[in-house]
Amino acid sequence: MIEVRELTKRYGPKTAVDGLSFTVEPGRVTGFLGANGAGKSTTMRAILGLDRPTSGETLVNGRPYTSIKDPMFEVGALLDAGAVHGGRSAFNHLRCLAVSNGIGGKRVTEVLERVGLAGVARKRVGGFSLGMRQRLGIAAALLGDPGVLMFDEPVNGLDPEGIRWIREFMRALAAEGRTVLVSSHLMSEMALTADHIVIIGRGKLITETSMADLAQRHKRDVLVRTPQVAELKSALAEVGATVSVTEDAALSVTGLEAAKIGELAFARGVVLHEMTPRTASLEEAYMELTEDSVEYRAKEWSAA
Repeated sequence: MIEVRELTKRYGPKTAVDGLSFTVEPGRVTGFLGANGAGKSTTMRAILGLDRPTSGETLVNGRPYTSIKDPMFEVGALLDAGAVHGGRSAFNHLRCLAVSNGIGGKRVTEVLERVGLAGVARKRVGGFSLGMRQRLGIAAALLGDPGVLMFDEPVNGLDPEGIRWIREFMRALAAEGRTVLVSSHLMSEMALTADHIVIIGRGKLITETSMADLAQRHKRDVLVRTPQVAELKSALAEVGATVSVTEDAALSVTGLEAAKIGELAFARGVVLHEMTPRTASLEEAYMELTEDSVEYRAKEWSAA
């Protein structure tokens, strides 16, 4: 488990993280979301002991990271895929990490195979694409077979196949019972990957919730299609629902659950062709939640 407790980090007059608290639990992927400068990377660095908190604390399995005797066996992290010696081969890069942590060469081969780099194990990292470096960084994080994993923007530089692989890989790691924290700017990808999300803005917690709860909190409407538009619209208005007709003659209904709409239609003898509850996408919910915490906002532009 990862615990962040009232974490504050200042750099001179700049407050990067401000009284932040959240928990990352095992068995699920936790998405860590926020705009550039929100404090995500600073928080991750604090968890790993790379930045000393101004106040508050971060714990991994109940202890500060710096007090863990063999950290690679408990925590694996990828914060910067470019932090690799370009003259070394992928195998030798991981071999150096393994030897310095008492890990055998067999494990190096295993993790290279698991991330899909076995075929380029003897090639120099300097010739790798960013996506290949991301995979190598993930392999390094897995060397000690840790129960806690942290990835900062792991899909950067990956093609669609690579992004899909990352998504399935993160979910597979969580299914093994590991604690997985992933930061990302790709909202559509996080919607498919994360079970739980932590959203921060200007260093402060905006929300910590499950994806299911977020969808419930940001319901939009129920889309209803029927050949008896006027009859159903009138019946819905009678019970206090708000109804509007869309451009393609469907009904957009708010203020009444889908089940109640179906019961009302049945009671009035109205035929339904479609009834779809619609919720805001993660991106829409994120934009709504972070509206007041955007630090740099561009002016709207329109052609003359």
